[in-house]
Amino acid sequence: MVLTPLDIHNKEFPVKMRGYDQDQVNDYLDQIIKDYEMVLKDKRELEKQLQFSEEKVGHFNNLQDALNKSIIVAQDAADRLKENAIKEANIIGLEAEKNADRLLDEAVSKAKKITTETDELRKQSRVFKQRLQIMIESQLEMVKNSEWDDLLKPIEEEALNIPTLKEILSSVNKSEEDSVNIDIESSNETATVVSDTDTANSSEEEQSSVEGKLQAIEFPK
Repeated sequence: MVLTPLDIHNKEFPVKMRGYDQDQVNDYLDQIIKDYEMVLKDKRELEKQLQFSEEKVGHFNNLQDALNKSIIVAQDAADRLKENAIKEANIIGLEAEKNADRLLDEAVSKAKKITTETDELRKQSRVFKQRLQIMIESQLEMVKNSEWDDLLKPIEEEALNIPTLKEILSSVNKSEEDSVNIDIESSNETATVVSDTDTANSSEEEQSSVEGKLQAIEFPK
């Protein structure tokens, strides 16, 4: 059993002959009591500090456990993210390869198409050139033909004798008179007796005949 300061203070010793001085013993006991109380006080403080430290240690242990668990969870998450990133990278790589192959095939196909179209255009150009050359050569041959020399010779100017309107009318009247005289002489020789009515009819017929026998006057071009 641990002694308390009160136990030390209440402790009594029997008195014997030739014993210790009671006053000195009491003073010394008082000093022991004070020191003992101080020790007990320090002990309580240390116990409090120890308890506080233990609580801190427990808190830190719990925190460490939580941190360890968090680290483990984070590590797992990181591993999953890494795996997902690797898988996604592989998928992207495969897609990129597919797209690259598709784009390459399309590029090759377009290049072949362009080459074919270019060859076709070249063929058409050669044909057009040949046709154009043939046409130009034929035109040159036509231009070099001797007939052009005859066509391009200077034409000698000829004086155009253009009759006047008066001369034309005079010619028409003269032609009508000549025709009438010829018809009259012919009818006198073949007919002996002509009635007034027949004479009138004959005159109309002669006039129609004269009109039909008029020669067309050709105007100069």
